Amino acid sequence: MTRSYDRFTDLLRAIYDRRLNGPPVLRADDAFPGQQRFLAAWPGLRDEALRVAGVIGHVPRFHELMAAQVDISSNDARDWRMFVLKAYGVPIPENLARCPLLRDLLTETPEVLSAAFSFLAPHKHIPEHRGPFRGVLRYYLGLSVPTDGAGRPDTELIIDGQSYRIGDGQGLLWDDTFRHEVRHHSEHWRIALLLDVRRNGLPADLAVLTRVLTATAAAAVRVQRALHPGHFGVR
Repeated sequence: MTRSYDRFTDLLRAIYDRRLNGPPVLRADDAFPGQQRFLAAWPGLRDEALRVAGVIGHVPRFHELMAAQVDISSNDARDWRMFVLKAYGVPIPENLARCPLLRDLLTETPEVLSAAFSFLAPHKHIPEHRGPFRGVLRYYLGLSVPTDGAGRPDTELIIDGQSYRIGDGQGLLWDDTFRHEVRHHSEHWRIALLLDVRRNGLPADLAVLTRVLTATAAAAVRVQRALHPGHFGVR
C-alpha cells in the first residue's frame, strides 16, 4: 500500500510541478486572508487543544489514521498524535463538539478543507518527506510550543533546507510538497493547529483536478467513517 501511495503521489506532484512555480513559504495575508480569524482566536484554540491533551493517550497516532504515513509517524517510537476535526471537507462531529470555538471558525472559513490539532511527544522527529499535491496549502499555527534556554520556540520546521521556529500565536503558510521535516527538541509536548487550505489561482485544468482529488478523498473519509465510526475520535 505504501509503495502504491508513493507512486501515485509522485505522479500527482509531477503533474502540478510542470504547471506551477512558487516559493515554499507564502504570504498568508495574500493566499489565506482567513488566517486572521485563527490568529485572533489562538488563546481560545490553545485552551481547546489543551483539553484534548488531557486525554492524549486516547488520541490516535497519525499512522493509525493513515497507514501510508507509518514511515514518518512511527519512525522513532515517539508519538505524533492527530486530533482531526475536518478531513477533505468532511466534518468529524464528535471531535468538533469538543472544540466549539474551532468549529465556529471552520464554519466561517470554508476554504479550509482539513483541520487537526497536532501533538508531538518530547524529542519527536518527523523525517523529511513531501506532501501529495499542490492543490492545497498547509497553515501551521503554534498553540503550545515549548521554548529553549534562549527563549526560542524549541521546535524546528525545516522547509526546503530553511529552519522556521513558530511560537505560540504565530502562523506560517507553506507549500508542503517541498521537502520538509520537523525536529522537536523539548522535553515537553508541542501542540499546533494544522489547516489545509484550498489553493486559489490555479490554471483551470488543475483547479478541476484538485476538485476531483479532494472529492475522491472526501468520499474515502465518508466510507471509512461508515465502516469504522470511531476511527477519528478519542479512543
